[in-house]
Amino acid sequence: MENKYTPDQSKAFSFGFCAVVAFCFMFFLMAFSKHNYKHIDENFYYLNASFGRTDGLLVGDKVRMAGLDVGRVTSATLDDNFNAILKMEIKEGIKVPDDSSASIVSSGLMGNKYIEIEPGGSETYLENDGFFVYTQDAMVLEELLDRIVSMGKNKKPQKLENTEEGMEDE
Repeated sequence: MENKYTPDQSKAFSFGFCAVVAFCFMFFLMAFSKHNYKHIDENFYYLNASFGRTDGLLVGDKVRMAGLDVGRVTSATLDDNFNAILKMEIKEGIKVPDDSSASIVSSGLMGNKYIEIEPGGSETYLENDGFFVYTQDAMVLEELLDRIVSMGKNKKPQKLENTEEGMEDE
């Protein structure tokens, strides 16, 4: 039997084949592994919030207060009313007043989603496993555009009247 490939071509094919197999193995390993986020130091506490929509927010996304990162989303579950319950870990030294609100916002028009905590004015603070009373769901870009378009369609065009005064100005 005659060999169709030179030794260099056979070596290159073997190397390429091994690279593709290694890439596929790494892809499946990453795709099916659980991403458990852990701090190096475990100085944090948990807070919970209930949202009707969390579009685009993922476990591991940031929690911010006053523009600074104060924690991460650690889990997301559904309650009996089909609301998303998000569990967040907050750095230990950060005190969150119990009348604060949690909103799902995005960094820019098409940016990543995160939870923004707006602190309230209360003198008492949320404790470990406490719940936010005030929350605001994620705004979906498509819904916002639909609202703007429908507002534009509902607006009636105004008729311009030609008056003698208007004609003199020209």
